[in-house]
Amino acid sequence: MWDVLRLADRHLTAEQVAARVHEVDPDVNLASVYRSLALFAELELARESRLGVDNASRWEPAHPDDRFHLVCRSCGEVQHHAGDLVEQLRVQLRTRQSFDADAIDLVVSGHCDRCAAEQP
Repeated sequence: MWDVLRLADRHLTAEQVAARVHEVDPDVNLASVYRSLALFAELELARESRLGVDNASRWEPAHPDDRFHLVCRSCGEVQHHAGDLVEQLRVQLRTRQSFDADAIDLVVSGHCDRCAAEQP
């Protein structure tokens, strides 16, 4: 199951993980997939985010907070963006609010280049 998530070319729903696992082992059920994903998250190996046009829960291998998600509202494509904005937010929260953030999951919605070009 870990290999399915680790080698995926995109963020996957639990159902998509289960479908790919079933190709290798048809005896694995959806409940086992959900339990495994929860364990991966608890061990900080995987992250769950609500992404895409349907806002469904999707999974990916864990990554540092400085990578955040750019989600196209038209086609649902998800891209990662790395930069120092999340660290700036973390510092501001610490200094202005006296709040120490454990994790920041930033999702930015808009339109990818391809969909923006198709907009009227």
